[in-house]
Amino acid sequence: MLTAIVALVLALLQTAPPVRTFAGVITDSECADGNHSGMHMGDTAAECAKACVDYHQATLLLYDGTTSRRLDDQKAATPFAGQKVTVVGTLDDATGVITVKSIAAAK
Repeated sequence: MLTAIVALVLALLQTAPPVRTFAGVITDSECADGNHSGMHMGDTAAECAKACVDYHQATLLLYDGTTSRRLDDQKAATPFAGQKVTVVGTLDDATGVITVKSIAAAK
């Protein structure tokens, strides 16, 4: 019985995704490629992203220049809308969602 429990714990530890650092810009699902020119929802990328969230039920994403990934912590991402950031967290490969540990403005 103890061997089975130890094996289960080891299996669970091995399947946990690694904490990684992601870089990109906080955008929204209406403008997933970071281009806000088609939406006309504000004068800046930040205004557009926030308006798309407020009025179109969009979600905030991290766009790295190639791929957009949804962020699980929308509240933490909101102050960084339209900005280049560094996100520390884990990526669920199946869903493409980043579980956010921290977000900071890019240096």
